[in-house]
Amino acid sequence: MSFSPYRLLRPVLFRMAPETAHHVAFAGIQLAFPLLPRRAVRPGSRPAPLRRGLPAPFGLAAGFDKDARGARAWGKLGFGFAEIGTITPRPQPGNPSPRLFRLPEDEALINRMGFNNEGVARAGSRLRGTARPVPIGANIGKNKTTTPESAVDDYRACALALSPVADFLVVNVSSPNTPGLRDLQAVATLEPILASVAQASTVPVLVKIAPDLAEADIEAVADLAARLKLAGLVACNTTIGRAGLRSDPALVQRAGAGGLSGPILAKRALEVLRLVRSATSGSLALVSVGGVRTAQDAWERIRAGASLVEGYTGFIYEGPLYARRINRGLAKLVREHGFATIAEAVGGERA
Repeated sequence: MSFSPYRLLRPVLFRMAPETAHHVAFAGIQLAFPLLPRRAVRPGSRPAPLRRGLPAPFGLAAGFDKDARGARAWGKLGFGFAEIGTITPRPQPGNPSPRLFRLPEDEALINRMGFNNEGVARAGSRLRGTARPVPIGANIGKNKTTTPESAVDDYRACALALSPVADFLVVNVSSPNTPGLRDLQAVATLEPILASVAQASTVPVLVKIAPDLAEADIEAVADLAARLKLAGLVACNTTIGRAGLRSDPALVQRAGAGGLSGPILAKRALEVLRLVRSATSGSLALVSVGGVRTAQDAWERIRAGASLVEGYTGFIYEGPLYARRINRGLAKLVREHGFATIAEAVGGERA
């Protein structure tokens, strides 16, 4: 990890409760917006598997900007695109606090936020009134009180409201923090949801899957996405597993249930990416997320079949230069390997 001024600021932020530090950091980003450079990092290759070309292949994963408050800023911070959300039809407070926990020894997070957001109307209004330098996708989910039988209505409502103002949609059926949500990944339940969203949306639709599914279930979801002619898959969400952590077991136990993210997820995220790449034979755009900390990490995902790569936990631990460093590093790797564009490198490990 290279030195940056954030290394001096991080101990101050880490003395705060994680959710408080998140709000402080977000406020700082918004205050600093006028001072940020005008243009995002442009590595000279423009992957365009979504609605419009992206200036860079590494973007911000869903979860950091739940309500589209920072849509203007992500490009200036060097992200090539960003996902807002998860957005639900109606506002909801999410799970009780504390619900976000750091595991510094693993540079990881455990969260059980529970889709806290201001609802689809507020998010749509912000996107409609915001000029943004990079594409913004909307990650959509169901309200906690919505029954599984009515889930299709929630997802369709989000698609109808957000597809006119977002550049792509991501159907989230894989968060571990809404009771019963992951059950929606069963193909028989998932198919009507995805079909309804695809029919209602005017922009590309992707589906986000969990890393904890069995291989056969991952392949079944990938097959369904291909059959419904979705734009792609996001692989993968946070994990409910705890194996391999170096952190004090007592600290992990105090954090309790929730989705684990960070470098500990990298190996499994790469396995899931390779699995869906094989299952779809490269017919869908694949977005890889989970444990990406360096340009080399992102490059490995691209060579394994990802068209795009995302990060979130690395942003917390690395600071505001995180995305810029990764996208600049990717630009260098593209040149070093003799490619003209990132697209030429996608899936190259199979060659």
